[in-house]
Amino acid sequence: MQYYEFKDIKLSALGFGAMRLPVIDGDDNRIEETEATAMVDYAYEHGINYFDTAWGYHGGNSERILGRALARYPRESFYLADKFPGYDVSNFGNHEQIFAEQLKRCGVDHFDFYLMHDVCELNIEQYLDDAKYGTLSFFVEQVRAGRIKHLGFSTHGNYETFMRFLEAYGDVVEFCQIQLNYMDWEFQNARAKVEELCRRGLAIMVMEPLRGGILVSLGDDDLRPLRALRPDANVIEWAFSFVRNAQGVGTVLSGMSNMEQLRENVALFERDDTLTAEERDALLALGRKLASAKGVPCTACHYCVSHCPMDLDIPRLLELYNEHLSRPDFAFIAPMALGAMPPEKHPSACIACGACTQVCPQQIDIPEALADFARLMGE
Repeated sequence: MQYYEFKDIKLSALGFGAMRLPVIDGDDNRIEETEATAMVDYAYEHGINYFDTAWGYHGGNSERILGRALARYPRESFYLADKFPGYDVSNFGNHEQIFAEQLKRCGVDHFDFYLMHDVCELNIEQYLDDAKYGTLSFFVEQVRAGRIKHLGFSTHGNYETFMRFLEAYGDVVEFCQIQLNYMDWEFQNARAKVEELCRRGLAIMVMEPLRGGILVSLGDDDLRPLRALRPDANVIEWAFSFVRNAQGVGTVLSGMSNMEQLRENVALFERDDTLTAEERDALLALGRKLASAKGVPCTACHYCVSHCPMDLDIPRLLELYNEHLSRPDFAFIAPMALGAMPPEKHPSACIACGACTQVCPQQIDIPEALADFARLMGE
């Protein structure tokens, strides 16, 4: 297993994500504990020492079963990460009870890593209003008390939201977990997030390196440029190779749902993997191709905004539209972001006047795209 230095400890380059554990009869709340435990054992025995869970994974049972599986090993031999469920704004103000229950579920007296979960447009105001909710103050105090060793945050939010959180709490967090892969390097502006985290000296944990399976379901036309460069590499190796070679990246989390996936990933992370500049360029070109295959080719030039009589943030709405179309199986980002906007700024507020289309350099039929987006959002 490859390792990297975080503070004064060595963390495995591959992390065990407990979001997609094997389940019984397709019921996400019923984990197949025997199989899941065998996977934890294999991971541990093959050098993985970073294990990641969360309050809402598998209806809370991820914390319980991962805790039971790890309890058979010396506590100092692994690092356990958990998260405050800020994706549900009703949890703000209940952080003390939630944290106590998480420790109980996992059967531990401290978490090595603890994250403010899913900082985004929907909850950024609650995270920032520490005077009202006291969320960050509480978790900073847990660090002082030794119940949290390292404090961080995860985010699917846009760059502006990401920066608002960092500007408020950049002096108390030590790491950030972001969605990073060769498709999202430009599509979700992961590049700018990476650059800012590196500038601040914060560690980077990676989630969605395979983008929920999209990057392992490629056709021959997609793969042809990659095969010309590295004939023996498969799609999983290419995806992991990109994130492992990104600046500042530490642990790469993978939500493995069976032993076969775990074995394959462990084998990849047991060896070094250097990406050439030519290979990186080929992956980024493929990422742009995959992103443009869904949705509309908006470049966020903002010409449309000054001509919109409804004062809609059209580039942001089209960005969310593209995101939603690219991940129909994981479609929470767009509804979450729209939930933070007033109704008069939603795609359904478009009056289809066509003023935006007349100035769009890409000649996008913006009213049609916004109408489709509104339909998809049930508006």
